Amino acid sequence: MNVFALDFPPVTQLFDWPDFLFAGNDWIALNKTGLIYLVTLVLTAVLFWTAARRRSLVPTGTQTVVEAGIEFIENNIVMQTIGPDGRRFLPFLTTIFFFVLFSNIFEVVPFIQFPANSRMAIPLLLALVVWGVYHVVGIRAQGFIQYFKSALFPPGVPTFLYVLVVPIELLQIILIRPLSLAIRLWANMVAGHLLLVTFAVLSAALWGTLYVPAVLPFAMLILLTAFEIFVSALQAFIFTILTAVYIGGSLHPEH
Repeated sequence: MNVFALDFPPVTQLFDWPDFLFAGNDWIALNKTGLIYLVTLVLTAVLFWTAARRRSLVPTGTQTVVEAGIEFIENNIVMQTIGPDGRRFLPFLTTIFFFVLFSNIFEVVPFIQFPANSRMAIPLLLALVVWGVYHVVGIRAQGFIQYFKSALFPPGVPTFLYVLVVPIELLQIILIRPLSLAIRLWANMVAGHLLLVTFAVLSAALWGTLYVPAVLPFAMLILLTAFEIFVSALQAFIFTILTAVYIGGSLHPEH
């Protein structure tokens, strides 16, 4: 009779990483999550710097990747949600897309295998940046009073319903939008990381005792890894397109 032990690591081991630089310092410290974000920041900057440094009429290498990404965001996000006047936000939206994508994709990078956005801090910070941007854009485009008037008193609503609509709309633009942006990204990356760890532990446990049955969870692990690559890109796209929707709504309140 074959017996195997399924030793699933505690959640703290999956998401909480000890500081390895300036450990014990309450103000300055660096752990695995922070290192991933630093590498992500460098990757994003180097990608665009490399593409811009050697520009040519016929793009090759990094320039091809960057131009394809910019065109994708312009055509499928900016033009679809904001319109032609949204092109001025293209650098901001492109940066967000690649930053979120790179910080997600580390989930499937060997020896790292951790999505940095499965920790809430940076998703919430990004959401707050977006929150600030679309409010500033709306106030500059419409004026302070008109911006909040159009947001809190949507046209076409019967007057007696404003008693209910105004608090809901205020709660939405102040609290719900940034929280939903952050939680959506964070929760999806947490779920994906837990699935990958579960099937990795199951494969290792079965392989050590039963061998043949381990093929099934290992095959599932491979499929989930491919799926998580797709999810990493999808979540970057969703975060970016919702950012564009909020900016477009601030610019064009009638829509």
